[in-house]
Amino acid sequence: MQSISTVRHCYRTNGVARFLNFVQRFNHNSTIDTNDVEHHSKLADGWWNPQGPVAPLHSLNKIRVPFIRDGLVGIAGINKDKISSAKPLENVKILEIGCGAGILTEQLARIHAQVVAIDPSDVLIQTAHKHLQRYPPSNELSKRIEYRSETIEEHNSRTSTKYDAVVVSEVLEHVDDKETFLKLCTAPLRSGGSIFITTFNKTTLAWLGGIVCAEYILNMIPQGTHDWNKFISPRDTQKLLEQCGCSTVICNGFLYEFWRQKWIWTKHNQFSYALQAVKS
Repeated sequence: MQSISTVRHCYRTNGVARFLNFVQRFNHNSTIDTNDVEHHSKLADGWWNPQGPVAPLHSLNKIRVPFIRDGLVGIAGINKDKISSAKPLENVKILEIGCGAGILTEQLARIHAQVVAIDPSDVLIQTAHKHLQRYPPSNELSKRIEYRSETIEEHNSRTSTKYDAVVVSEVLEHVDDKETFLKLCTAPLRSGGSIFITTFNKTTLAWLGGIVCAEYILNMIPQGTHDWNKFISPRDTQKLLEQCGCSTVICNGFLYEFWRQKWIWTKHNQFSYALQAVKS
């Protein structure tokens, strides 16, 4: 159930029409956890601070952007010679689900992907727009990004666009009904398109590092950000994707080195994993 404070805030600040839209959006048929939406919305003011409440997401770009870029070479018709250019993802259509305030979105657009980025938080989408407005109106970056405040359910009902790639980065661990959610995520993919997922594994190491250490000992991220019960193993994720007609082509483990504030690839996936699957 959505919290009373969230409903009251929505009613006070947005009026009756927006309030009714809020209720409709987060009804029992939605895969969205309204408590998670509210929690992350409260972090909006510090979202773009590299040392702020979502600092690990900033440093994660250093490995997840190349992972997506390299994974699309060949599969999305990208010439290998283009990978070292300034426009490796030119003309590639990407749907980013749960984009937050756009930390990953802008980086994908910088390498010339056409990105539709959605998030159920109006506050975070507004923050994403404000950050994008910092660039000159003539800047090509803004022409390659379309932010939308909507759920994946709403997105699929409003468009028939088929994408070359769908990105679900650091989102799956916030979803209860993963089976339904992944079906919704893969539906907009074209045949041969790729879904990219980064998330926590459901292991003791992930619980100790991602929750106990990060949230309660080092206070790197706000307490209550993650729930270990929502974490999922790579095997279970792959099984769900297979039910959606998607075959995993790569699954790499990665780990956060707290003392260096840096993510690194690892031989094991006991902490987090990055997965790419292709829709047949």
